[in-house]
Amino acid sequence: MTVTLTDQDKTTLRIAAYGAVALLTAAGAAGGKPHRIATDGSIALASATGAVGHVLGENPGAVKLNGKTVAEIADQVLPALTGAMTLLKRQDAAEAENFRGIVTVAIEAATHRSEPSPTLAAMARKITEALDAA
Repeated sequence: MTVTLTDQDKTTLRIAAYGAVALLTAAGAAGGKPHRIATDGSIALASATGAVGHVLGENPGAVKLNGKTVAEIADQVLPALTGAMTLLKRQDAAEAENFRGIVTVAIEAATHRSEPSPTLAAMARKITEALDAA
């Protein structure tokens, strides 16, 4: 099955995926390793394949998250994660699972270097819950 995505759909996918990494980065800032989290998470997203991989690779710098607090960013990203899963499930269940896997790998990449702090673990759970809410 072919996935057909509008420009708005593509923006939603990018906000969801890159926003998840931004949330993990913010949550990991207290542990003193936000740059490592951002780098590892972003590399995971850049390694994505399938239709979603093409979308994430098109213009990753175009993602603009508005917000001065983690809560304000989460208000954009968590619904985008659920929305991305919903729109992909409607078109192609395999591509929805691909997206979920891509974001899950980004979480794992961002947290693999050491035991995640409680804050980082809680954010990873919130991201996973948003993916599964669709």
